[in-house]
Amino acid sequence: MNLKFLAFLFTTSLVLLSCQQKHKSENNNEVRVFNTVKIEELIIENSSIRAIEVVKDSSLFYATSDGYLGLILPSLENVKDKKVFYDTIVPHFRAIASNTKNIFMLSIGNPALLYRYYEGDLEIVYTEKHDKVFYDAMSFFDEQNGIAMGDPTDDCLSVIITKDGGQTWHKLPCDQLPKINDGEAAFAASNSNIAIHGKNVWLVTGGKYARIFYSPNMGETWSVYNTPIVQGDEMTGIYSVDFFDSKNGIIFGGNWNDKANNKSNKAITKDGGKTWKLIANGEEPGYKSCVQYVPDTNGKELFAVGTTGISFSNDRGNSWRKVSDSAYYTIRFVNKNLAWLAGDQKIGKMTLD
Repeated sequence: MNLKFLAFLFTTSLVLLSCQQKHKSENNNEVRVFNTVKIEELIIENSSIRAIEVVKDSSLFYATSDGYLGLILPSLENVKDKKVFYDTIVPHFRAIASNTKNIFMLSIGNPALLYRYYEGDLEIVYTEKHDKVFYDAMSFFDEQNGIAMGDPTDDCLSVIITKDGGQTWHKLPCDQLPKINDGEAAFAASNSNIAIHGKNVWLVTGGKYARIFYSPNMGETWSVYNTPIVQGDEMTGIYSVDFFDSKNGIIFGGNWNDKANNKSNKAITKDGGKTWKLIANGEEPGYKSCVQYVPDTNGKELFAVGTTGISFSNDRGNSWRKVSDSAYYTIRFVNKNLAWLAGDQKIGKMTLD
């Protein structure tokens, strides 16, 4: 049992949609209606958590800002963790991913440290030393192929690839990637700067520019597309991306320094990321650090989370309603009725009833 972790547990139930109301989708079909959102929270003292990964049995692996790798079972009753060190360095983790066989954790800062975890054993499979190194997100296409992305150390994004199940990783040269613009980087806010569908992968940026970097072949070739998301300042841009299929996706972000601003902070695409249309522009919600499609809802339902609370859409993002003031950095779904959340010193289990 993790003594550091289990400070207390409490449950909140929040009214989401009245069961008496009727809701129609944009094609006039009825959409799912549920009564409440229930969030059970586990407090994790002294840890900021932005890196979470759901595994097959609905358990949750998480990695923390103070070097812990942890596991939470669906029952919330059994928690295990492992403290990670590299010489005298305590890694600050903001990215975690699974290829179904192993868990991988990637730290921010110099040196970048990528760990592989299997049945209690930790192994470093990639390191990178550079004054500018800062990795933001990581994900897998399948058991063999994975990708991680970070801020530029030269004149392109930092992108590392594995093709052997995470045993080895190599960094793509800048002549294989689109050039980065001055003042353009990424945010390690929720481990959702990367979206994958099939062999397609999308990476998102922010700062002075907010763009989409797209590869149709697991990182072999790349294109870059502009977006209408707010940009121009250090903390503006895209913080999160998700795709429902190879054509339909959503980006979310805003201005971290002006979180109430709800203009030019969310957009959708219907052509695989080439063009984007602002949605709910000038309407709630404002800044969010993570957006995710709800599984098995045909791309209609989405949740967006941030320090500003939790918001829900049942019409593909065209309108939203706030369902909780609880502050979280990131969200991952187990199924359409269950999701895990993570934030500052807490992890939440969200159930839709």
